[in-house]
Amino acid sequence: MRVLIGPAGAAILAMTLAAPALAEGAASTDPTENGRYSMTPTDGGFLRLDTRTGAVSLCKVVSGSAVCRAATEERAALQGEIDRLTKQNEALKQQKSGDSSLPSKQDFDRALDYAERFMRRMMRIMRDEEPDKNKT
Repeated sequence: MRVLIGPAGAAILAMTLAAPALAEGAASTDPTENGRYSMTPTDGGFLRLDTRTGAVSLCKVVSGSAVCRAATEERAALQGEIDRLTKQNEALKQQKSGDSSLPSKQDFDRALDYAERFMRRMMRIMRDEEPDKNKT
């Protein structure tokens, strides 16, 4: 079975494989030097390589402005993360709407019982360890 890759696909593959080496080379250059992004022309626009992170984007000029989209493999990973966070957000919203943030009467009474026992013990300790007023 033979898979044909177009020029854009070959360029994305080459840039993805070369990205770590390019990013390493860019990190060792002078920080005042411009050139964070490397542009490579393709049939439908150009590829933009972030030489610091290795991220590859396919860019096109639309209405006089460059519009860049993450490469397909990155886009799939990002979409998966977006879907996961959306589900988590919905679950948290349902959890919050279903629960009352106030404790039940039983929990409140139990907390007061603990506080009362604590105060009684502290008062007993203070009373038992009080210095004698006659010993001066």
